[in-house]
Order: sequence, then C-alpha cells, then structure tokens
Amino acid sequence: MAHSVLLYTSPGCPDCAAVRRYLEARDVAFEEYDVTVPEVADEAKSRYGVRIAPITVIDGTALYGTFATQKPELDRLLHADSSPGRA
Repeated sequence: MAHSVLLYTSPGCPDCAAVRRYLEARDVAFEEYDVTVPEVADEAKSRYGVRIAPITVIDGTALYGTFATQKPELDRLLHADSSPGRA
C-alpha cells in the first residue's frame, strides 16, 4: 500500500538524516520540506503544532522528536514488521 509521506527536515540534522535513510531503505516515497524556510516552518507549526525537525507525516498522522522516538510509530504506520503475530 502506498502511503502519503511528508518529511520536514533541516540541514545538518542527524535525526532528519536517520528518518530519510529509514524511508529510503524501505522504498517509501516522500516529499521533503526544509523548516529553515520561514514559510515552511510556519506551515508546520500551524498544521502540526511544532516547527522543529524532523517531523514525519504519514497519511495525515504527524510524528516528531528524535528518530529513536519516531521509529516505533514509523514501523507501525508503515507496517515495516510483517512477522506473524506482530502489529
């Protein structure tokens, strides 16, 4: 199933790079936006309540915080673990 994925990042952000690598490794297509652009930061704040990268939006569900914080939800929302008995 194809997901709608938006990724809000900032240059030099290690957690942003980690989320990007995670998505790319799973062949998940995404649109990337730079929160150092004031209009993009304002839009992120208006829509998702935060403007600090990384912000990952999957099918309308916004995740934010470090990659380690986001990873369990990334796995769940993208069904990365398809082992029997696992969500």
